[in-house]
Amino acid sequence: MNRFFVLTGGPGSGKTTLANALERNGLHVMPEAGRTVMTARQATGLPPRGDDPAHFADLMLALDLENFETARHLAGPVLFDRGMPDLIGYLRLMGYAVPTRLFEAAKRHRYNRRIFLAPHWPQIYATDSQRDQSPAEALETCLCIAAAYRELGYETVELPLCDVVTRAAFVQHVIAGAAPIR
Repeated sequence: MNRFFVLTGGPGSGKTTLANALERNGLHVMPEAGRTVMTARQATGLPPRGDDPAHFADLMLALDLENFETARHLAGPVLFDRGMPDLIGYLRLMGYAVPTRLFEAAKRHRYNRRIFLAPHWPQIYATDSQRDQSPAEALETCLCIAAAYRELGYETVELPLCDVVTRAAFVQHVIAGAAPIR
């Protein structure tokens, strides 16, 4: 949908901080499925991702589909903290084949052709109880995810490496229909 925008990139690149700021500014934001699934697993004593990346991707896809349906009922622009093509990049990164059902879901549930890519940002990257990748793995994750979006016909709008207020203004400017500001 033209009013559905995706914010994606590698882990630790400031996506969720930006999404939270945009939500405070009044933009509808759909939460990141991966973090939601990992938090629920940890709450029951399970490891965040488990040991089966394909199963983890299925759990995230189910939540992404639910979020997509929820967003259909919201007025105005909606920002997704990651989208379905992220799952394609994730599975490829992990060395797994991408199931046809995932490709089909990503093709049927379209976002605005311009997606926001938060590039790897070593100066702010930090690990936590769910983000345990090395900086090199975070960079590779970003590259795999960006490739999946391009393969599906999306255009990436790279976010500037700057404070969250400036980043939020950049995103809001693009969502309003203007060319990206630099």
